[in-house]
Amino acid sequence: MAQSKLKKAIAEEALAIQSKTVQWRRDFHAHPELGNQEFRTAGIIAEHLRALGLEVTEGVAKTGVVGILKGSKEGPVIALRADMDALPVTERVDVPFKSTVQTNYNDQLTGVMHACGHDSHMAILMATAEVLVKHKNELKGTIKFIFQPAEEGVFGEGIRFGADLMVAEGVLENPKVDVAFGLHINSQTPAGVINYRPGPTMAGVDQFYITVKGKQTHGAYPWSGVDPIATASQIVMGLNTIVSRNVKLIEQPAVVSVGSIHGGNRHNIIPEEVKLVGTIRTLGVDQRKLVHRRIKEIAENIALSAGAKAEVVIESGYPVTVNNVELTKKMIPSLQEAAGAENVIEKNVVMGAEDFSYFAREVPSLFFFLGGMDRKMSPDKAPAHHTPDFKLDESGFYVGVKAFCNLVIDYQNQN
Repeated sequence: MAQSKLKKAIAEEALAIQSKTVQWRRDFHAHPELGNQEFRTAGIIAEHLRALGLEVTEGVAKTGVVGILKGSKEGPVIALRADMDALPVTERVDVPFKSTVQTNYNDQLTGVMHACGHDSHMAILMATAEVLVKHKNELKGTIKFIFQPAEEGVFGEGIRFGADLMVAEGVLENPKVDVAFGLHINSQTPAGVINYRPGPTMAGVDQFYITVKGKQTHGAYPWSGVDPIATASQIVMGLNTIVSRNVKLIEQPAVVSVGSIHGGNRHNIIPEEVKLVGTIRTLGVDQRKLVHRRIKEIAENIALSAGAKAEVVIESGYPVTVNNVELTKKMIPSLQEAAGAENVIEKNVVMGAEDFSYFAREVPSLFFFLGGMDRKMSPDKAPAHHTPDFKLDESGFYVGVKAFCNLVIDYQNQN
């Protein structure tokens, strides 16, 4: 009875704070900051958490913020996470809080935009903290509110960052976290709908760099050189066979995509080298090893057959985001109570990647998706994440607050 009354109160408070949640989100949206540059953002979050009476640590993994709420009774330590950084994208959406921020990124002038919804993640977690602190005396255990920088990566640094660095700096220790929950808004899922998946949920990501070295010559006399452009073209086509011919797609999907190809600077010169850059998405350790091996074999041997040479470098990115199966099954009722059973739907794997995976690798975790699309729209018409036209229906934010609160209360009472 007491737990039922608590959840009823929380549901009412989550709805009552909805307008405040939207205001926070819009402020962050109008003032976006790239990874490891979230200084204004972190200051607002830290000030809010301190005002609530939480223990606050700033400067975690450069610009991250961690707030700790201790309940009045003994119990588990639960981490709730939101990411903070924006993207180098120039916004086209005509809203009053449109971002006009610009920066120089990778030697190019570009806008800065919350084009993946991290602004909403922060606002929802700030609201969750405000709701839960009102019930401090009824909580069992400890809650860590983790506001994480640089989820989208940090260009050109070649160092640890984001969730990886937070884990390395001990964010899951002192006190030791027992379980972690995170959410991600989705612009192509109806507002208020929750999607989840047990087990592997989001792909692991790696990057590959292939340098094809030939012999430069006049474009009129190709027989006098070794053409790295023709060779690189054959390599691209060869790489496309990895997924279609080598990966067991009946078990797990995979992706190998070339996103950049550069070579030459004049119409009548066959250049000396061509550079390819691409992404790898996999969902298992053995699958990952297979794809890495085949990229190297295909590139090197096609180049060899053309009289060229291919140098292949593969850089490891985020691990697979894995939802603990037992935990997910146990917490589904919490999500259903927040959104309605008909609005909680198991989904297919997502080939996008998430550095929440570093938390999930250390402690049992559940990462779920909250809809942010106008229910009148069709998913195939809704602008995708990481695009200039990305936009959100904010009406379901309170569902995310309820979901976080329910997960905390139910897990504390079950453990």
